[in-house]
Parts: sequence; C-alpha cells; structure tokens
Amino acid sequence: MSDSAPSRAASPSPVAKQRRGLPAADLARIVVFAAFTAVLGTFPGIYLAGSAVPIVLQNTGPLLCGSLLGARRGTASVALFLALVALGLPLLSGGRGGIAPFVGPSAGFLFGWLLSALVVGLIVFLVRKPTLPVLLLANLAGITVDYLVGLPVMAAAMGDFRAAGIAMIGYVPGDLAKVVLVSLVAVAVHRAFPNAAPHRERTAR
Repeated sequence: MSDSAPSRAASPSPVAKQRRGLPAADLARIVVFAAFTAVLGTFPGIYLAGSAVPIVLQNTGPLLCGSLLGARRGTASVALFLALVALGLPLLSGGRGGIAPFVGPSAGFLFGWLLSALVVGLIVFLVRKPTLPVLLLANLAGITVDYLVGLPVMAAAMGDFRAAGIAMIGYVPGDLAKVVLVSLVAVAVHRAFPNAAPHRERTAR
C-alpha cells in the first residue's frame, strides 16, 4: 500500500495533464484573437457626414471573439486588446491609441465591444451546435448591444441625440453585412474544427 501511493502521486492521469494544459491554450487563443482584432485596425475608418464615429471593420473582431472563443475567453481577448490600446499602442483604426478614444465620441462603442463578445459568446455556446441561424442571431444581438452602449455616449459627445440617431442609420447596412460575414466565417470554422469549440471541450469532460 505504501509503495503504490507515491506511484499514483507521481503519475498524474491524462485528464489532469489536459486540465493543467488548458490555461496555456486559453491564453494563446486570447492573445491570438486580440492580435487579430488589432490587425483589423489597419483598415482605415470611413467618416460619414455628420458622424463623430467612423465606420470600421474592426468591430467584427469582438463578434468573432465571442463566436469562436465563447463568452469568457472572447471577452478576455477584447479586454486585452482594449488594455493595450489604453496603454498607448496605436491599434485602433486610423492608428489611434491611448486614453483619448475612451473619453471621446467612440468610447461607448469601444466599451460595448466587451458586451458584444460576452453576449455573442453566451448565445452561441448555450446551444449544442452553433448553426448559421444561431450565429446570425448571436452576432446581430452583439451588434445591437454595442449600439445600445455606443449611441448614448456619441449623442452626449455631439450634444444632440436626434443627430446621433440619424448618423447611426448610416452604420446599419455595413454592420448587417458584417454580421453575415462573421457568421459565415464562424460556422465554417466550427465545422472545420468541431472539437476546438469550448462548449465541446466542456462536454468531453
């Protein structure tokens, strides 16, 4: 009996090894998707007439984070990206960085990215299989949440809620196209790598 106990202690089970490896894998995914969101910032923003916030491709990053990483890891990835921006790295579209973007007209949309990733991740990974309709619904909800946070802040910065609401209409067609694009990419990734999805990892345990 005394000889077998040390042997068991010295030889952890495969499940224990897998669980010890998960934090490193999680961290890698979080960093990779934060970097991907930064790469999306290399595409310049487009300012519409009367709008204080540009149309950017970068807001697809949080949607992809939620769609592919889930609520916890997706939100962490967006938080890491925003933290790097706040530290001064020019990672936002147009080469913006530092504290200024977080106190200007776009501040609400930036903080809304955290909720976007969270909401998308919660919806997608509550279902057993992330089909295209589920992903479309989740990403539409993610964009809507970002609007709900971003619009009041932009309106306050512009001093005119009506003008801000009219300006927001110009964002809708492009953002709807982004919802479709992100959903198509996400469903393709889920089909190609079904065992990499966080909800499937939890099921396997």
